[in-house]
Amino acid sequence: MYTTLLRIFQIPELSKKILFTLMLLAVYRVGGFIPVPGINGEVATAYFRQMTGGEQNLFQLVDIFNGGAFSQMTIFALGVVPYISASIILQLLVALLPSLQREVRENPEFGRRKINRWTRMGTLFLSFVQATLFAKYAYQINLANPGIISPDLLSVQLFGVSFLFYLVVVVTMTTGTIFLMWLGEQITEKGIGNGMSLIICMGILSSLPGTIGLIIQQLNLDSPQPGQLSLSSLLVLFALFVCVIMATIYIIQGQRRLPLQYARRVVGNREVQATGSSYIPLKVNYAGVIPVIFASSLLMFPATIGQFVGTGNWIGTVADWFSPGSTPYYFAFMLLIIFFTYFWTATQFRPDQIASDMKKNGAFIPGVRQGKHTQEYLEATMGRITLIGAVLLAFLAVLPQIIGRLMNVSSTISYFFGGTSLLILVGVVLDTMKQIESHLLMKRYDGFMKKGKAR
Repeated sequence: MYTTLLRIFQIPELSKKILFTLMLLAVYRVGGFIPVPGINGEVATAYFRQMTGGEQNLFQLVDIFNGGAFSQMTIFALGVVPYISASIILQLLVALLPSLQREVRENPEFGRRKINRWTRMGTLFLSFVQATLFAKYAYQINLANPGIISPDLLSVQLFGVSFLFYLVVVVTMTTGTIFLMWLGEQITEKGIGNGMSLIICMGILSSLPGTIGLIIQQLNLDSPQPGQLSLSSLLVLFALFVCVIMATIYIIQGQRRLPLQYARRVVGNREVQATGSSYIPLKVNYAGVIPVIFASSLLMFPATIGQFVGTGNWIGTVADWFSPGSTPYYFAFMLLIIFFTYFWTATQFRPDQIASDMKKNGAFIPGVRQGKHTQEYLEATMGRITLIGAVLLAFLAVLPQIIGRLMNVSSTISYFFGGTSLLILVGVVLDTMKQIESHLLMKRYDGFMKKGKAR
């Protein structure tokens, strides 16, 4: 392993990509500690801790995804959730609008640029809406807990509204989200790995020290009195931690291999057979952890709006129904994971293209005719294995949180050591490792790991 790490930095192109990625991720972490001008981050953090307590809460989940930036009301408080929400909307539009599908298929480069432009515009709009609601929410909690907002910022009013405060918060947070979007795009284009996924992963990892400290605190090792967290509960969570990691790796790396045969042809006076791969690898989970990220972001966005608007209206009532820890939330989360797994697979997996390439190369699946029959067979096979992968992924996403709730374990601990956060961490690490390994294999090295290589 040590030799392999040395080889990584012996490749100039790969080492530059890794250093560039680490530098931009460091910029993201620094920005996560810069509060919005006029906001007292320490008072805001104390308020959020008092509000969440030990129960599962939407803001607590958002804060874990954003690396603590949400509770401190920093410039990156919104994180990349507006960008992911805009991406989901654009993906759905591409699937629902035949004209846009045809445009993307006929001119992929122009279609990609057009979708990216619309995604950026959607991110700007959603960031503006969420930042405005965030400013309104911060103003309301400052009335009950003075000290979060600077009085000088509230003193400038227009038509009875603290115009300067709203302007500063909305502009700062919207700009922070746009800057995060730019950081993610730069990492994807010039660095290593998927930029947005790495930003989410870094936010989750940043909560590790606080989670470990909370575990030590709840174990109450310095006192003979039993703590809030027992040793048996910790062992159960650790066992779940290991099982979720192993199951995630097997689901993401799992394949269904369809055998291939090649037709013989006569060249001159000799009969030859085409060469190529002897099987088609169909991934059990073609979408990876993207459905988990999409489902979490989609549930966060309307629920966040409901929390900001408050109770006493239908939006707040719906937000209470789908708050983390509730039964409707778990059902909606699992259904969204299954939906986005199928949706992403349907938009990215091209059985017609595979069937056409097989026919051109003289390849066929034993017992299946070439052309339309091969395409239908691939669609049916992919649909069956996608169902298995989607159900298992949804089950892994909610199982640790449900067990943690039944064992009365703090939601901060259950969020980090199981379920959504762990699935995203493992998936992003595997994806990044594959990209590093591809660079090593291009230079004729053995890869990142000699045993158990990422396929």
